Amino acid sequence: MFVINKITSNHVVDFAAEELKKYLRMMMPFCGEIDIKYSPCATDGFRLGIMSDFGLDTSEADDVELDDIIHIDTDENGGIIAGSNVRSVLLAVYRFLTINGCRWLYPGVDGELIPVRDIEPTSYHKMADCRYRGQCNEGAEAQHLMMDAIDFTPKIGMNIFMIEFENPKFYYDVYYNHNENNTREPEPVSAETVLQWKRLCEAEISKRGLQFHDMGHGWTAEPFGLVSTDGWTTNFSEDAIPDNSRQYVAMIDGKRELFYGTALNTNFCMSNPEARKIVVDYIVDYAALATNVDYLHVWLADGFSNHCECDSCREKIVSDWYVTLMNELDDALTSKGLTTRIVFICYSDSTWAPKTVKLKNPERFSLLLGAITRDYTEPVAPNLDIGNIELSEFELNRNRLPRSVNQYIAHAREWMDWCKVPSFVYEYHFYVAQYCDLGSIDAARIVYEDVKGYKSNGCDGVVEDCSQRSFFPNGFSFFVYGQTLFDNSVSLDELTSDYFSHAYGDDWREVYNFLASISNDVDFGYLNGKRSFNVGRGAYYNPELVESFKKAVETVNEFEGFVRSHMNMPYRVQTVSYRILNRFLEYVKGILEAMILKADGKETEALNTYNAFLDSFGRYETELELYYDQYLMSQSLNRVFRRINSASGLNAD
Repeated sequence: MFVINKITSNHVVDFAAEELKKYLRMMMPFCGEIDIKYSPCATDGFRLGIMSDFGLDTSEADDVELDDIIHIDTDENGGIIAGSNVRSVLLAVYRFLTINGCRWLYPGVDGELIPVRDIEPTSYHKMADCRYRGQCNEGAEAQHLMMDAIDFTPKIGMNIFMIEFENPKFYYDVYYNHNENNTREPEPVSAETVLQWKRLCEAEISKRGLQFHDMGHGWTAEPFGLVSTDGWTTNFSEDAIPDNSRQYVAMIDGKRELFYGTALNTNFCMSNPEARKIVVDYIVDYAALATNVDYLHVWLADGFSNHCECDSCREKIVSDWYVTLMNELDDALTSKGLTTRIVFICYSDSTWAPKTVKLKNPERFSLLLGAITRDYTEPVAPNLDIGNIELSEFELNRNRLPRSVNQYIAHAREWMDWCKVPSFVYEYHFYVAQYCDLGSIDAARIVYEDVKGYKSNGCDGVVEDCSQRSFFPNGFSFFVYGQTLFDNSVSLDELTSDYFSHAYGDDWREVYNFLASISNDVDFGYLNGKRSFNVGRGAYYNPELVESFKKAVETVNEFEGFVRSHMNMPYRVQTVSYRILNRFLEYVKGILEAMILKADGKETEALNTYNAFLDSFGRYETELELYYDQYLMSQSLNRVFRRINSASGLNAD
């Protein structure tokens, strides 16, 4: 009979103990009840707590609150499962279970593989290679799926969950209104409901001790009464800007108005000290209430080329005004006795580092690199010599954002050198880019190389702007992401055999080879718009690729029999994996049918085929919604199929 003794008294350790009990009883169904006790002096059974309570050395961590060290020393009867902080104790429990054969391959109960076996002696000690490891909400967001996503996060070694916006109603709207899915009736939700749901998410994040990163965009709108709750929805009404706020809105082309009708994309006149004070006071009031926030992200407006052009604002570049705002925010937070950590972002027009203004108190701040316009067919180069990378000069509202991720890193290094702050990355692998690799294998390799490459270039981790349903045709890329962030030394081959063997059983190589074949025959670069045979005919015109696409269709047809013969497997998660794969075969054929027409220059036929595919495949979204995000997929592929090349005689969207 096992006993779990909590050495440290903390609600996260309480949850860790319950998780250990749950999975031990699943692994050993006849082990009997497992008692959980608070017993700080216990010397037997499982002992859970922070390392300092065991007298264990944590000197390898620069900050034991932020750096996750896992320490496991157990035998058949129990032993020490510890971490540098309470979150790390939970991570250590999941690592102990992983070493003993458990796997979490997708969010939700059906994503678990829990073997029936006795536990074995386990010895493990490691500090995570990256401090920042997590995800941020994006895409079509449903509350029940958010609960599964938060629960899944620490199970694969991640430590951060971020929720963008004061009220993330936009993301919930696109799910509950079922945008891009004509097979489902809209189910509108109110802003009040979504705010309550955000608080529920925060409670679940706190239960697990995860770092909670909050906000992002919105600070340039809400303080002035510009309503950004509806996200990127446009509003051209006369009262969209309150009369007393118009003087603070960024002036562009001589006018102070919403940028293309979108509050979230509208900046403010940052040279105006009164405007800056309004923003600072709003942020301070928010921070004073949001004491559960570990990192508060203070970004400028979304979009680009949307900054104030008044004479005063022209005296400095955007990033100098941005740092001025950060210094004033620091002063105000300090005066209120608030220790809130602030994240500012190298993104869009703030990609260019400041030239004249420096941070007064770097200890409060972290830099986030958001390489929003990067090319996902080329990974981060390790150990870059940025002196060999040519960067353009800043031009107010006339910048050309980089396409190369390595140029972005060079910009971030200039920021780091100037401000002397730690940095991490806001990435988009699991935003629309994931849908450009039909086989998913090339995309997983890019994720793997990027995580390692960013670390080698001084960025201490990644937070993905991603759909919480990025598990189609499987969760391999996400598994690679979480595992590599924790341990940069793990090989891609090791991760491949681990994930696929657990997800698909003994015949896993057949599945991997099939997906690799699709990735090979359907060039990742094509849906990224890089393989045009004749640019004048459009970014996706390339008749030479048609035969390769048709070959991929044949590969799918040949593979259908194999999948059907594996629809019922020994483990539930494997049955689920093959059933997802079965739907994926239909998905690939539907996309390829439209791609063949598009590559052959048959624009209208391609569009009609694509639209019919969306309507047809949408009927599976309820079945697949834990793994597949039809809305976000459509945002990726709409730009391919709904943007008709003018050379075809039709108007572009």
